[in-house]
Amino acid sequence: MLSEMEKWLLSRGVTVSDVAEIVYSLQRPYNTDLTVEECAESVLAVLAKREVQYVLFTGIALDELAERKQLPQPLQAIMEADESLYGVDETLALGITNVYGMIGLTSFGYLDKVKPGIIRKLNEKGKHVHVFLDDLIAGLAAAASARIAHKDPKANRYQIPDAP
Repeated sequence: MLSEMEKWLLSRGVTVSDVAEIVYSLQRPYNTDLTVEECAESVLAVLAKREVQYVLFTGIALDELAERKQLPQPLQAIMEADESLYGVDETLALGITNVYGMIGLTSFGYLDKVKPGIIRKLNEKGKHVHVFLDDLIAGLAAAASARIAHKDPKANRYQIPDAP
């Protein structure tokens, strides 16, 4: 059974599997035992966080309002043009990216530049406005990837030396 957030993402053309594929591509070089199913579980775990849901609600609502031409000017024009200097979309996505630490920030920057998979589709101009959603999905994938990295039992562990 899909959660309400999964249904809303699906209504915007995004599935958990789409995001899981991106997570898999990020983490597979470091974790050869990783499966796409584990990546999907990580995406769902990130989606279950209330602060992530709030960020997604906000960004998707702004995209939908822009589609209906219900934003005040000049915001409506900025959204329709997907102005490159706007930056609020990336800033909002950082609210998701940082949920599992700084490693998510690096992955987000990479995803925002390369735009793999569903992120590229969302970024293309079409009948829908996805000014926020492409970045939010990159943030979601980055956070899910960071979550996997933090849980990797093969990751190096360091001991803090005793205080002098």
